[in-house]
Amino acid sequence: MEKERRSSKQYGSLEKTQVEGATQKSTEDVVSMADSTITIEDIEGELSKIERIRDILVRRESELRYMMDDIQLCKEITTLKTELQKLVSIPENDKSNGDRKREEELLQQINKLVETRDFLVDDVEFERLRESEEDRECVLHTVQNCSQDLALKR
Repeated sequence: MEKERRSSKQYGSLEKTQVEGATQKSTEDVVSMADSTITIEDIEGELSKIERIRDILVRRESELRYMMDDIQLCKEITTLKTELQKLVSIPENDKSNGDRKREEELLQQINKLVETRDFLVDDVEFERLRESEEDRECVLHTVQNCSQDLALKR
């Protein structure tokens, strides 16, 4: 017994796909994956929206990473300052050479972390300026495209 092969009744976003045994296909028989009510402009608009959302999410991710780095640096600085404060509170006569050496090490480590945090803050500012410039370019591009579209429709 030979099983009859049946094709799917649905294809893409179309409700029904008609499959006929005819060997010749007219343009009416061509099946599109896209809903026929959607225009290219609609698709391009939707893609633009998705790209904009993606850009916003990438920016937010970057911002959150900077914030996490900043928080981590601040925690490390606070921990080192606390340890340094304990050493500084020891009277100078009671400090050992190890205490003095540790004070110097802590000051150097704190200084290095503060410099790292300064670089981080500079990077964040640079990113904000770059994003601001990208936004201006995007607005300019959109305005130019809209004005061209209006000119073509007239």
